[in-house]
Amino acid sequence: MKKIEAIIKPFKLEEVKEALAEVGVQGMTVTEVKGFGRQKGHTEIYRGSEYTVDFLPKVKIDIIVDDGQAASVAEAIVKSANTGKIGDGKVFISHVEEAIRIRTGETGSSAVAVN
Repeated sequence: MKKIEAIIKPFKLEEVKEALAEVGVQGMTVTEVKGFGRQKGHTEIYRGSEYTVDFLPKVKIDIIVDDGQAASVAEAIVKSANTGKIGDGKVFISHVEEAIRIRTGETGSSAVAVN
């Protein structure tokens, strides 16, 4: 199994969710996060004072899939989240050693499959 973590711009979430549904992803965890990469935030003016916004709002998507699905899922995320501008985000793919469904005790791929 593979864990796919994607950090994307918040307004792209719906588009990414639809693209993932098209490639067969049935479940995911979405978290609102803040961070910065190469863009290093930006400056804003509020009530006449300029200040730096270091951490920009992002959305983190976590998905666990079978090894064979990982490439198509990552490709769907990259295509649907791309704006061509700095700050589009990143996709990380890592190995998942084990998964256990708490309710039934199922393990492995059957623990993450939607029944």
